[in-house]
Amino acid sequence: MISKKNVRNNRAFESLSKEIEYQELEIEYSEKQINEIKAQIELKKEKLDETNSLKEERNSHLEHKKNELDSIMKETEKEENELLSKSEEFQSKIDDSLLISYQKIRSSVKNGLAVVPVERGASAGSFFVIPPQVQLDISSRKKFIIDEHSGRILVDKELANEEETKMNEIFSSI
Repeated sequence: MISKKNVRNNRAFESLSKEIEYQELEIEYSEKQINEIKAQIELKKEKLDETNSLKEERNSHLEHKKNELDSIMKETEKEENELLSKSEEFQSKIDDSLLISYQKIRSSVKNGLAVVPVERGASAGSFFVIPPQVQLDISSRKKFIIDEHSGRILVDKELANEEETKMNEIFSSI
């Protein structure tokens, strides 16, 4: 390696001085980048710790909710079994084609409701306005009316209230 003492002319000395100065600047720049990256690592570690603590908190909340759900499921298991047996009993009394249509509607809709009431002039399933003539047909209860938007069976509000009252009586007797 050439040192400044072994230089023979001024031009080589200047070139060597500039090279040394350039290398010192490169070292400073690299040290600055190292410090910035270390700071970023620290920030990311802090963020990771926050995320892990949030994850633990949410996992504990999830466990709590699962336990809550399990206890609710145990409480309602008797009612559910009773309703399933009644459902099977009524299924044997219904025409097969109607039952298949009902089950198809029920499986295709989001919340599982195949029969919905007409509330404030709109279907509870799709919320599209139902024409007055169709509302009259629904309230006369002489034929099945299907909502053209959601495919659900429409009933009038009074019938829905009557059936809800019957269901409440069944629940209270269980």
